[in-house]
Amino acid sequence: MAKDLAKQYDPKDVEDRIYKFWLDGKYFHAKCDPEKKPYTIVIPPPNITGQLHMGHALDNTLQDILIRYRRMQGYDALWLPGTDHASIATEAKIVEAMRQEGISKDDIGREGFLKRAWEWKEKFGGRIIEQLKKMGSSCDWDRERFTMDEGCSKAVKEVFVNLYNKGLIYRGERIVNWCPHCLTSISDAEVEYEDQAGHFWHLRYPFKDGSGYLELATTRPETMLGDTAVAVNPNDERYKDIVGKTLILPIVHREIPVIADDYVEMDFGTGCVKITPAHDPNDFEVGLRHNLEVIDTFTDDAHIKPEWGKYAGMDRMEARKAIVEDLEKEGAIVKIEDYSHNVGVCYRCHSSIEPKVSKQWFV
Repeated sequence: MAKDLAKQYDPKDVEDRIYKFWLDGKYFHAKCDPEKKPYTIVIPPPNITGQLHMGHALDNTLQDILIRYRRMQGYDALWLPGTDHASIATEAKIVEAMRQEGISKDDIGREGFLKRAWEWKEKFGGRIIEQLKKMGSSCDWDRERFTMDEGCSKAVKEVFVNLYNKGLIYRGERIVNWCPHCLTSISDAEVEYEDQAGHFWHLRYPFKDGSGYLELATTRPETMLGDTAVAVNPNDERYKDIVGKTLILPIVHREIPVIADDYVEMDFGTGCVKITPAHDPNDFEVGLRHNLEVIDTFTDDAHIKPEWGKYAGMDRMEARKAIVEDLEKEGAIVKIEDYSHNVGVCYRCHSSIEPKVSKQWFV
């Protein structure tokens, strides 16, 4: 016996041999025994964006401890494994890999891209499963799932329809983080922030009755085409007598009201804020409270829409330059200040995020 004992511990040999013994013996397989109390953990499915990291290792170790503990206690313990398609994040990885090959999604078309996506899933989904096995994870591999499996997709659709029929799901408008380069919305967690040098343009918005003007400041004059109000704080003594009056929007010459809203910070800028519900999440909420019109001036790729005359077809920066020039000609610019601020950018392409009103589902 002693002569067969290895002089050094070889974890690869021992771990692989023991794990194979466990798998061959079906020790991780839950039998749905009605005589036993069930205990189930559905693994938070790792994204197929590459490979596992230390966070996965920690989380899955804790789950493994729990499932093994219950299994030893006599529970019918099931640890259900699987992987997640992680649509947007996976797409970003595939696009980057294609870029390194010198090709784009447009080059191969929809079907070609989907083919690559499934190939990616097989490569990296398989790698992740093998990593979990190398960790000794006691999952029931006979029940492995992928979030786009037919059964999973059917279950999601069925639940959605049932909730909709019960009136628990409805569709409404919400402002989202829109990437005009990737042409998709992204979650708040997927927005990165960069400190960028910009300007504060101080503008004159004249009163309709000719009694003067309000001065306000903006970092985005290109959005003023969609202004539908100017807001002041209801507790600001400087402006309490002008709430309800009408202003004339420079360049556009549209009538817009002065409204009072607690959102406005009295000590920031001039204490007057232009409200553009279609292009700012805070303005959108103000617009809902005051029933303001939502005027979306941008196309999905952040160019000015056709109905805006001379500005039509301009991208954001071109429109900014042209609008500032026209504001100067109209005498609407009081002053321009340098200003540094955090700008939200897409985590994939680092294009500036454009807040955009979109139809969304709510539960």
